[in-house]
Amino acid sequence: MTQDATGLVKEGRRGPRAVGGRRGEAQKQRYLLLPQTLSVKELAERSGISPIDVIKQLMRNGIMASMNNVIDFDVALLVTSAFDIRARPEAAPEDRGRTSGDDGAEDPAQLEPRPPVVTILGHVDHGKTSLLDAIRATKVVDSEVGHITQRIGAYQIDHDGQKITFLDTPGHEAFTAIRARGARVTDIAVLVVAADDGVMPQTLEAINHAKAAEVPILAAINKIDRPDADAERVKRQLAEQNMLVEDWGGDVISVPVSATTGEGIPDLVESLLLVAELAELKADPHRAARGVIIEAKLDRNRGPLATVLVQSGTLNVGDHIVAGTARGRVRALADDNGKRLKTVEPAQPAEVMGFGSLPDAGDPFTVVANEREARALAEERQRVEDAQRSRPRVIGPEDVHTGIALSDAKELNLILKADVQGSVEAAKASLEKLDEDGAKVRVLHAGSGTITESDVLLASASNAMVVGFATNPEPSAERVADREGVQVKRYDIIYHMIEDIEVVLKGMLEPVQREIITGQAEIRAIFSASRTGKIAGCMVIEGRVTRGARVRVLREGEVIHEGGITSLRHFREDVTEMGAGTECGISMGNYADFEEGDVIQAYRRERTRNA
Repeated sequence: MTQDATGLVKEGRRGPRAVGGRRGEAQKQRYLLLPQTLSVKELAERSGISPIDVIKQLMRNGIMASMNNVIDFDVALLVTSAFDIRARPEAAPEDRGRTSGDDGAEDPAQLEPRPPVVTILGHVDHGKTSLLDAIRATKVVDSEVGHITQRIGAYQIDHDGQKITFLDTPGHEAFTAIRARGARVTDIAVLVVAADDGVMPQTLEAINHAKAAEVPILAAINKIDRPDADAERVKRQLAEQNMLVEDWGGDVISVPVSATTGEGIPDLVESLLLVAELAELKADPHRAARGVIIEAKLDRNRGPLATVLVQSGTLNVGDHIVAGTARGRVRALADDNGKRLKTVEPAQPAEVMGFGSLPDAGDPFTVVANEREARALAEERQRVEDAQRSRPRVIGPEDVHTGIALSDAKELNLILKADVQGSVEAAKASLEKLDEDGAKVRVLHAGSGTITESDVLLASASNAMVVGFATNPEPSAERVADREGVQVKRYDIIYHMIEDIEVVLKGMLEPVQREIITGQAEIRAIFSASRTGKIAGCMVIEGRVTRGARVRVLREGEVIHEGGITSLRHFREDVTEMGAGTECGISMGNYADFEEGDVIQAYRRERTRNA
């Protein structure tokens, strides 16, 4: 058995059907190893089948694809099977992303206790970050725009020799996805509820995220120092959500606290350590590190930076790391205070410098043996990502209706930049949900960092607007925007951005003609005049009739003529306008087919937009 350069394994002889569908030739039966995803062109090259034959076979299976479309293994198998080529899938990228000798499983004998990872969840302005500041004795909240956390922060404290890792999640409803990600990587969820406000919509979201992650929930009833605080009301509202606190006979620990005075903070920390002790949290620090990207941003001086949470193993300076499609070698590690580290152990957050590109917030990361493995793993994941974006279309009857609907849609093209990757994700999701009577947002490009010349030029080429969230344009980008006439808008509060974009969408709607009836006159008599022809003697019965106005003549409710008033007289005097209850003479140019009882209806049309 031999393997050629294309990955084909040749074995035995077979007839009468050979590759390409030719009969009567004895050829060797072939076994083909294929990746999980590949382009149509690559399938043709690897299999030796004509590209035209590959596309024809796809069409026979109802799949429209071009040479550059990416297909998955199951679709490729439809093609190879038709040409008597047996295909087998290569190992999945995740299976190839382990350091040599690492099978991905933790050795029970190597497990050691680790700190708990605690996520702070709750409604906006209920004091989540203030509470965390009280625990850490810091003032992080003062640096947040509008005192609203708009990204995830990761911190670790030491309480009497016992460490606890905290994740602080944004409170605004637009960041539901970030809060959900925080709940997925956590061991304990602290639900912060303001005693003077009670359970709110985002409190309910936080409860759902924590329950979905199947983590224990501890309720911190904050702001008990307020004069209108009512902790019992909060407990009652929690009970309505199937969260019965311990002093009401349930199993949810509740701690009344005040981030302002510090009351209850020691009890909260002790409760967290108690829950962690009961959970017996352990990890293997002796293996290659694995974990999650908490946040990522682009620093102009240091390049891509990622905040990571190690979940197992130990991360070292010099390790080759892969997160999603981003890869690199760890050049530096730092804790949440900026102190340089050489190693990062399980449940410890750290800032990593060394990625070649920005990973996405929420991506799992893994350490591999060398750069070759890192590159191969990242490239394979990129292929999978491309497959999701470039999956060929299966023809179906619903495509006709979809095409019609899309052709009528109006789109606002946006280039979106934000300070960090998590903010990009949340802002993009919020904007793409907007829909104003069919006018929608299309985000052509979204990324973190400052607004650059490249962003402005892309906007100019695609007739787009540049939106910056918590980030600023570079001076050169501002000059290019002025030269190219590109609109650049920046925001620090996400709901201000959403409100402004909604206004822009409304302005894109097609103007509609609204007809307004301004007056009606009933014809009571008809006169002849040598100069103006027939004159309708009328009584204005409603509104006002104006010389030059657009009018229609109604007979028994039917429109028999449309035109304009050329002459309007009151007795012998020319006038410009007559009101209800007055008599007047109306001429309509060459039209003279008046009859008594006809109604002359005056109207105007206004261009307006849907609200």
